[in-house]
Amino acid sequence: MPGTPEPRRFFLERYGLTEGELEHVLGHAIGRRADHADLYFEFTTSESLQMEESLVKKATRSVSQGVGVRVVAEDRTGYAYSDELTLERLRIAATTARAIAADSGVHTPAAVATASPRHELYRLEHPPIETDLRDRIELLNAIDVEARRFDTRIRNVLATLSCEQKLVFLMTADGIITSDVQPLVRLHVTAIADDGSTRQQGSFGGGGRTGFEFLTQLDPRWSLPRFVQFTREAARQAIVNLDAIDAPAGSQTVVLAPGWPGILLHEAVGHGLEADFNRKGVSAFSGRLNERVASELCTVVDDGTIPNRRGSLNFDDEGTPTSRTVLIENGILRGYLQDRMNARLLGMPLTGNGRRESFAHIPMPRMTNTFLLAGDDAPEDIVRSVDRGLYAAYFGGGQVDITSGKFVFSAAEAYLIEGGRVTRPVKGATLIGSGPEALKRVTRVGGDLRLDEGIGTCGKDGQQVPVGVGLPTLRIDGLTVGGTRA
Repeated sequence: MPGTPEPRRFFLERYGLTEGELEHVLGHAIGRRADHADLYFEFTTSESLQMEESLVKKATRSVSQGVGVRVVAEDRTGYAYSDELTLERLRIAATTARAIAADSGVHTPAAVATASPRHELYRLEHPPIETDLRDRIELLNAIDVEARRFDTRIRNVLATLSCEQKLVFLMTADGIITSDVQPLVRLHVTAIADDGSTRQQGSFGGGGRTGFEFLTQLDPRWSLPRFVQFTREAARQAIVNLDAIDAPAGSQTVVLAPGWPGILLHEAVGHGLEADFNRKGVSAFSGRLNERVASELCTVVDDGTIPNRRGSLNFDDEGTPTSRTVLIENGILRGYLQDRMNARLLGMPLTGNGRRESFAHIPMPRMTNTFLLAGDDAPEDIVRSVDRGLYAAYFGGGQVDITSGKFVFSAAEAYLIEGGRVTRPVKGATLIGSGPEALKRVTRVGGDLRLDEGIGTCGKDGQQVPVGVGLPTLRIDGLTVGGTRA
């Protein structure tokens, strides 16, 4: 890649290190009483532009570098990191991590990854971070013009364009040596509408591990440049919400639109399928392998191998190649998302889901791209099957309790279903329920699986990582809707 250094050579030459010295540090870290040790080097360049009131008001650029040293003994993890990449600091970090993880010396055999070729999911000729500043500013200005052209009631447009490039170099005590260049681009547009009596907003966006041109290229689904469609969607949501009526409350049939509404699946079900929660017995899915946990119509997959997707990785942050993992198959729980430590303690295979926010964070089981597979129903037939209910087209925020699986989600765009037709827009709708129970109430699954456009960021234990979500049109019966009228 032009202008992009090979990470392994970059770290060794830039900081005057040798692989022999790093192997010595690893040997010191693991000693004779630990199960695993690794070194994770990272160099990240991030740039962001923010537009508001037709002006680019903020531009930022940051560069971070550092190394994390991890030692794992049984279920204890010692972790130390430094943003000073010298041999002396590495030795201090290794000594610190080993002391934190010190234990009695009774260990479990390490989990071993299934042999897998290295992925090449996002090799780019021109990484987004190399895009000329003028081209980025022109894009933001075009977004402002497009949104205001959509409707005169659009009074303000906010847009953020972010680019990132991360160089990663990883060495482990059991002989893994690997490196990666991880690009990322994300555009998020918010349009604010005002008709003199009501003010509403709409949001949309997208991106991935792609070049900047992804945003300006025609999308076959829309026959428009992606940034134009993202802008129009944000403006359309804002205008629609101006005329929204109060959402009805109570138990209802809910139809979820394809794509971004998969965030409900991610939060309400996905987190509960991460191995650390299940090993500790605190998930609603703990101890339920090979049991029915959902409708037979539901098959849930986590796949970190989809080219150029926001949640995809060539290998996870422990050096394990990412994979396609079937979590729930026709309603039966088949597996969990694993990192090295939890896979070893549970005696289960690695899945390539050990992820961390940066060199300053400990890896843990996390999702990549999580979605529910398509079914056989036509989306229009699913809507026609509902006499009265709610159609949730787009979600805002949400939260879940891992132990109980209970969730609350706010719908940013939703409509009434009346007589088998999507009719009036509603505001103030929230979906309330339990993840496992909601999946059991799935009665129709569309054939229109769609992944989100590439904006998802997942939080867990204070760490943020990019993810993808997806869903076909889905009918869920008897879901509680919180609204503002009975």
